[in-house]
Amino acid sequence: MIEPLLLTATRVSTFDGKRPLTGASGFFFERESRLFLVTSRHVVIDQPSRHFPNRIEIDLHTDAKNLTRSIGLSVLLYLDGKSVWRQGNDAGGEIDVAVIELDRAALPESVVLRCFTPAHLQRSLQEVQVGTSLLIVGFPLGFHDALHHLPVVRQAVIASSFGLRFQGLGYFLTDARTHRGTSGAPVVMHSPSADAQLPWKLLGVHSARMDMGSRDLQLDETLGLNCAWYADILLTLTT
Repeated sequence: MIEPLLLTATRVSTFDGKRPLTGASGFFFERESRLFLVTSRHVVIDQPSRHFPNRIEIDLHTDAKNLTRSIGLSVLLYLDGKSVWRQGNDAGGEIDVAVIELDRAALPESVVLRCFTPAHLQRSLQEVQVGTSLLIVGFPLGFHDALHHLPVVRQAVIASSFGLRFQGLGYFLTDARTHRGTSGAPVVMHSPSADAQLPWKLLGVHSARMDMGSRDLQLDETLGLNCAWYADILLTLTT
């Protein structure tokens, strides 16, 4: 038996043509039979670092009884010169989340995956308390179960008031040990009431580590804090 949570996430690889660029994380979201891949917006484009991939590849399982079987699905990021992903803004500015609708006809008939849905989103921010235990499901530095093509999870806790957007921006903070490659990972809270088959609330999308520019690199450790963008943006990006 495989935990359904591990089948919600997929490894994302970015390319410029055939040239590999970076690795990241992503997950599946379904709304009214439409299937979406969710990841960080900076995975598909990042002006400051001059990161401009034109396609991505995601890993898909193709046999429910043998998870060693998988394929890489190539997804173009531009069609007719226009980007295929959706991204959003709020009162605080740009949101580091990107959503790409996947063509179900392009998937193998035997594809094995699990999807979050609007029912997995947390409707009331006040119900989630600071210090709540979370999991971040992803591919840190690309590390994963390479035989079964499954992600790993890192433990985290909510490190800022979930009911108040941190410094007025569209994210909250988590306290967790994370690495490059985790960008785009789902941030989840166990909740048996959410779904008997997938008992997790989708709270956020992991973006990046935070640090202090004034930190003494020799005397001070990193903060160990991270940005997680509120997952309710998915209701806007998947309409």
